[in-house]
Amino acid sequence: MSKLAWLLLCLTCAATLIGLASTTQDNQTTAFIVSAVFGSLLLLTLIVGRRIKFDPVLR
Repeated sequence: MSKLAWLLLCLTCAATLIGLASTTQDNQTTAFIVSAVFGSLLLLTLIVGRRIKFDPVLR
């Protein structure tokens, strides 16, 4: 995985844990929406990373 994918994975986990630890409904909703956005960006990053292959042979 790329560094960006790891960053988005960590942000998704952090937002989810903040949402689970929140006491008010508004904070939970906001944290879960942010978590969903980071999760979708993570999936997009993983899909794009699979399509772009790195060719280590330099000519």
